[in-house]
Order: sequence, then structure tokens, then C-alpha cells
Amino acid sequence: MPDTAAVLTVHDLACARGERTLFSDMNFQLCQGELLLVQGGNGRGKTSLLRLLTGLSHPLAGEIRWRGEALADNREQYHREMAYLGHLNGIKDELTPVENLRLAAELSRIPLSEQEAERALSDIGLARCLDLPARVLSFGQRRRVALASLVTAGALLWILDEPLTGLDIHGVALIEGLLRDHVSRGGMVVMTTHQALSLDGVRIVPLQVGPVLTKIEEEIECCAS
Repeated sequence: MPDTAAVLTVHDLACARGERTLFSDMNFQLCQGELLLVQGGNGRGKTSLLRLLTGLSHPLAGEIRWRGEALADNREQYHREMAYLGHLNGIKDELTPVENLRLAAELSRIPLSEQEAERALSDIGLARCLDLPARVLSFGQRRRVALASLVTAGALLWILDEPLTGLDIHGVALIEGLLRDHVSRGGMVVMTTHQALSLDGVRIVPLQVGPVLTKIEEEIECCAS
């Protein structure tokens, strides 16, 4: 069951791209044991919202709070408890999957032995790739390395921008299992995805960014961008 106390709260948030306001007066909250599914048409600000939540961008107006404190005043604690996976996998080509995991853990000041890294990678389907440089891995395999790093980070909040990109049906099922496990243990997720998910038992909080678009409107926006 989710904790009834909101941990992440957003108040009157506004975001602009150049001269264009993507959204304004956005308010929502997220408790432990919940998954916030960010939805909206192309170019409506889904990725921009996630970047605001990670602290990579700054809002036009409004405030993001973590455990009741403004993110600007609580950034160090927030980044210890948050892990982000964007469109890029953020792994180094010259390092092996094990070395990538241990480097990420070291940068986050998290102890991670070689054996623990190998176990995490094996659990995510990369047992045969442990000693290969990341540059020879397929996109889907590189995505799995990034996902293993997400798991070993031990963060309370996962922020995921299209995490299913490049994954086959088995990879998608794996992600669904990771999400269910994380949320069932009291974790929190904010994510975007264009693909359908099977998340039985997960408390999903939908968030619409911008107006709902028809398929034709989405195609027009996509062509215009």
C-alpha cells in the first residue's frame, strides 16, 4: 500500500521553450508506492517536465518540493534519493558493463562490489556480456546496462523518459517486472512511454501534459516540429 504522505509535490509549475509556454499552473503530488505516468502529444512538454523534476532545467514559474522542502534548498538529499534514465543510456563505450556499473556507483558514493555488479547484470539478462566493451553491445543491451545501473543506485524515486526504447518483448517484460518490484517495495516512479504496459497491482497516477490531441493533430505537430 502507498504511503499516504506525499513525498514529491509540484506547485503551480510552468515551463517554456523559447517563446512558447509548454504548460503552466501544473500541480500534482506523488506518494511512496505510486507511479506517475506522464502523458501527452508530441512536443507538449513531457520530457521538459522530467528535466525539471531532475533539476537539469529550471521552471518558468512554480516550485518542486521533496519531503516538504523546496528542491532548490534540498538538492543534495534529493539527488541521493533520485535516479534518472533519459533517452541516452549514459554509459561509456570503452568500459565493460561491470565497469560501467561500478563507475556509476562510485560517482554516487554507493559501495558496489564486482560480484554485486555481475549479479545485477546477470539478473537483467547480460550474463554473457560482462567482459565485453559496451561499444560492441546492441542498443537493447546497452539499455539493459543503464537499467541495471538504475537498480543498483538504490534510489527511492526513478525518473524514466521512454525507458522501453530499443527493447524487445522480453526486455519490456523485464522493465514491467522491475517497475512492479520497485513500487511494491514503496518506491516511486515518474515516467513517460508511448508503449502499453502491463502493470497489474501498481497504483498508477495519470498526468496529462497539454491538451489531449487526436492522431491527426499529433501527426501535424510532428511534421511541424
